[in-house]
Amino acid sequence: MTLQTPLQLQFSHIGLYVTDLARMAGFYKRALRFTQTDAGDLGPVQLVFLSRDPSEHHQLVLATGRPADMAFNVVNQLSFRVPDVATLRAFHDRLLAEGAREMLPVTHGNAVSVYCRDPEGNRLELFMDTPWYCEQPLREPIDLAQSDEAILAQAEAIAKRFPKFMSRAQWQADVARRMQEDQHG
Repeated sequence: MTLQTPLQLQFSHIGLYVTDLARMAGFYKRALRFTQTDAGDLGPVQLVFLSRDPSEHHQLVLATGRPADMAFNVVNQLSFRVPDVATLRAFHDRLLAEGAREMLPVTHGNAVSVYCRDPEGNRLELFMDTPWYCEQPLREPIDLAQSDEAILAQAEAIAKRFPKFMSRAQWQADVARRMQEDQHG
């Protein structure tokens, strides 16, 4: 059996159709501190390109054309990683100040997250990884008013209740092995 070099693939960006381009661009620029890298028209569609990474022209593109009466949004969520609880708490406050709805701080054991809705109802998740792995799905509420240490202790205690609890490093090594098998299989 000959091992092939795996084909390289890396996620880069996502595009969302919106009904109110200026409102949505303003929300993402103010609440999540995205920088507008470009904007313009592509035929009848107006676009705004947003990024927080100078090596990515855009991580999020907003495009006009979303029907105002759309009954169901096929995008489950947009997720953004933060480095620590303090940053998560700061973004929680910014999102509230910008009118985000349905704020829900939770732990998944392997992460601490804040879920909310942007002005057009798209679900956002801001999260920080914990040093543990536990089986998913798992979601239990947390109180961001607690200290960072208390929040992490609660996340760890919840994660330890599950039989496959392990360190994130151990889980990543196992997943890396399985991915290598999948990509070379």
